[in-house]
This record gives sequence, structure tokens and C-alpha cells, in this order.
Amino acid sequence: MAKVVESDFLIQFGKQLEKLRKKKDLSYRKLAQNCNVDYSNISKIEKGTEKANVTMLTLLELAKGLEVHPKKLLDFEFDFEE
Repeated sequence: MAKVVESDFLIQFGKQLEKLRKKKDLSYRKLAQNCNVDYSNISKIEKGTEKANVTMLTLLELAKGLEVHPKKLLDFEFDFEE
């Protein structure tokens, strides 16, 4: 998978996380209190930085903190052909 595609995926994932967090009216810190992810890492994930490439366990923690099924975090359009 090309670096551009990987970067785009991280950005789209971050946007989805941000959308769900804001829908629940949660700050970074409040979401961090609800799960085992540092608030500064949540910010990095939302920005889609490569340093915030999340593990499956981080995805699970974020889903628990948002009180959503983990698949909701991956429910966004993405073009693998780019």
C-alpha cells in the first residue's frame, strides 16, 4: 500500500473519530478519561499523523470511551484505488 493511501486512511479515520467525539460532546480530556488512551494521542489520531497509527487495542479503547461498536470508527468511505 502506497504511503499516500496509508496517510489518507489515517486522516479519514481521524475525521471519523473527531465526528463521533463531537457528536457525544466530549473533549479530548473527557474521552481520555473514558478510555485508556492519553488525550494528546487522541488529538494526534484525529489529525491523522503517522505517529498516531493506532493498534486494534487502541481502536477498542476509543470505541469503549465513545460507547460505540468499534466498527463505527471504521464506518467511512475510502478509496483503495488511489
